[in-house]
Amino acid sequence: MAPAPPHWSEELALRALLRRGFTELARNARYRIGEIDLVMEEAGTVVCVEVRQRSAPAAGSASGSAGESLHQRKLQRVRRAAALWLVQHRAEQRRVRFDAVLVEGTLPKPRVRLLRDAF
Repeated sequence: MAPAPPHWSEELALRALLRRGFTELARNARYRIGEIDLVMEEAGTVVCVEVRQRSAPAAGSASGSAGESLHQRKLQRVRRAAALWLVQHRAEQRRVRFDAVLVEGTLPKPRVRLLRDAF
């Protein structure tokens, strides 16, 4: 599948991770069973990153926060896609971690938060 153009929140997350010393390995790794927004490397560990963005919810809103949007079904799809990515890149023996980058709010000043070992 051809990669979708990145959402502004993915670009923001990528820049934040690069500033923290991560190295980019891939963006929008898409497979039929799921997608990994960002595949990064930090200190020899492959880091699969799920980026979740939500505008600041209004009082009484049912949309929830970016963190609340990390549903088990979605995370399972990321894990399955990661297994395929690791095989495809002959990296099955490498350490793997699953992080999330939560982007709350809208441009020009969203809040960006990294959750290590998010799932």
